[in-house]
Amino acid sequence: MKKFVVLHRYLLDRGIISENQVIEPSLADFTSLCSVHTSRYASAVWNGTLTRKEERRMGLPWSKSLAVRSRLAVQGTINAGLMALQDGVSGNLAGGTHHAMPDLGEGFCVYNDVAVAVKVLTQAMWVKKVLVIDCDVHQGNGTAEIFKYDDNIYTFSIHGEKNYPFKKPPSSYDIGLPDKTEDRDYINILTDALTGIYSKFEPDLIFYLAGIDPLKTDHFGRLSLTQKGLRERDRLVITSAADRNIPIVLLLSGGYSPSVQETAENHAILYESAKEIYSSRFN
Repeated sequence: MKKFVVLHRYLLDRGIISENQVIEPSLADFTSLCSVHTSRYASAVWNGTLTRKEERRMGLPWSKSLAVRSRLAVQGTINAGLMALQDGVSGNLAGGTHHAMPDLGEGFCVYNDVAVAVKVLTQAMWVKKVLVIDCDVHQGNGTAEIFKYDDNIYTFSIHGEKNYPFKKPPSSYDIGLPDKTEDRDYINILTDALTGIYSKFEPDLIFYLAGIDPLKTDHFGRLSLTQKGLRERDRLVITSAADRNIPIVLLLSGGYSPSVQETAENHAILYESAKEIYSSRFN
């Protein structure tokens, strides 16, 4: 939990973002949450009536602060979606909780913020076609399951094949990588995948889950990216959107580096890359 505060301060101290660019969200309302989640589950999270089994599967002990933070994070992603449509690029300094299912949380994910944001924006007709680019080392099983019958939502996940979750419902396109995959192979595979996706799917909006857990130093990752490779990955994805004038939302997703400070600094690469790419286009 500490990484969120440390990242926010790091981005401000380094001048990567400024105070007036940070918009604090309100709590996501239950109508939005229930566009994806069951009313039983949404209420159980808020009221603290999850079973012990549900808490264990979620991987987090329930507290009111967790319930509040989870609703704030969802609204942050909804806001970021709207802001990206206006400005071309935006981010949520949280989010990317892609393991949450309609009636349960799992893998440190309470609500599926991306799925809720996609539902809210599509139902309000802000967008019709959405691309989810999920580069977290763990497959986005919740997002894949939620949108498995929706042809207007393209879910792409590139992840560790032998890593969690061990049951992986099919995304629109999945790439499972072997353990210890290094920078060059990763970037080549991702480049080819994005080229293929854009050749057949033209989204109105992209959600990019930029997990830092493919790093070699990550506690749970099992892949072998360096910081240089991570930066190249982020630049590749962001540039692919910018070159096509497709609005993009940047989300943290997972990351478990050896220390909180290192985790925050690795997450900051995403925002450093976005600033470099878009500052030259906006000026």
